[in-house]
Amino acid sequence: MENMYNLDISFKFIEHAIISVCYLFIYMSIPILYIMNIIITGGTVNITDVTGFLNQLTNLGSKYNITIQALNADLISGSRHLQSAVNKTLRSFSSLNNAANDPGMEIMMYASGRRQIERALVIGIKKGKMRIAIVLIGENAVDEATVEVEALLDTIDPGVIDYSDIKREEIMDFFDITTDEINAVGKEKIPELVLERVALIDVFK
Repeated sequence: MENMYNLDISFKFIEHAIISVCYLFIYMSIPILYIMNIIITGGTVNITDVTGFLNQLTNLGSKYNITIQALNADLISGSRHLQSAVNKTLRSFSSLNNAANDPGMEIMMYASGRRQIERALVIGIKKGKMRIAIVLIGENAVDEATVEVEALLDTIDPGVIDYSDIKREEIMDFFDITTDEINAVGKEKIPELVLERVALIDVFK
């Protein structure tokens, strides 16, 4: 009986230890999820040198100690699309379940609905005139960084991320949305179908 009693105490100790560790991880994850400032901006830009433009964003990110990620706005189906990608990125890093080492790359992975980082890059920027969406995430100085980022654009228009019929064909093609899906739910549900692709990343991680 004494051995059984000791064994019961040991199991209870282990159980409490596991619960304590779980609470510790939850406590540690809260600041990551809630102290980050997030700004989504955008506009139009004529990119003559993709690497040079990305280096400018990287340098600004280093200067302000924040994450800055640029994406092709024509493949973004609205603010919920980008916000979902950002939120899932923050959660994946807080739970140590991130697939990419860089938060910006993780955002692209979620936003593109693709697990493979190489394929996710397709939703990034390209050479020439384009509509661009830019996400800035950090604890401090995000507003100051936004001013400098927007100075790189030809025009500032955060509305470029909004969904419109102009984007429909390109988004359907990129996210493999079939005509059968459209016939079933209606073309106005395309943003929701994109969100489904974003959500599926966590299922197949």
